[in-house]
Amino acid sequence: MWVVKLGGSLNGDPLLAQWLELLVQLGGGRVTVVCGGGSFADEVRRAQSQWHFDDVPAHNMAVLAMAQTAYMAHGLQPALQLASSRGRGAPVMRGGHTALWLPYDALRDRPGPDANWGMTSDSIALDLARRLNAERLVVVKSCAVDPVASLSELGELGVLDQRFASIAAGANFPIDLVHRAELARMRSMLIGEVRLDA
Repeated sequence: MWVVKLGGSLNGDPLLAQWLELLVQLGGGRVTVVCGGGSFADEVRRAQSQWHFDDVPAHNMAVLAMAQTAYMAHGLQPALQLASSRGRGAPVMRGGHTALWLPYDALRDRPGPDANWGMTSDSIALDLARRLNAERLVVVKSCAVDPVASLSELGELGVLDQRFASIAAGANFPIDLVHRAELARMRSMLIGEVRLDA
């Protein structure tokens, strides 16, 4: 099973529909899609900056921003099957469908290292992949990604969040960062034309 994280920056991008179509066509039975919060999460940042409320409600609002994007993706591509918890994705995939995760499992009721802006939807997707014992995590980005940079370096550059590299250190699966324009590369990965190093 693969987890594919679609960056929230795709929310207003015409390529979003093509990504969703690709993941429905070739991801059935093996892909769980995680959506970033995008402009919905930006509104949370703006509100917290204005009202200065704590990180726990901001974190939960940002998680709900991810859910909003997931519902939007489902509206665009109804063939995606909503999975309201980590455990619901497996039955969806057993039915031959592509799962679309609603991140309610990531809501928190107390402060902690995973309830602040240091852990964004990229790390939430990584944490989901670890909990599901995924075979691979693919993170789709709109920004340029240096192919030789380490995950720590990408965190310092702001391509990934501050916690991603430390969470990834214990992962036993490959992590690929793919640019949003690399639909052909992703297609080749899904059909096995691209050699995937373990």
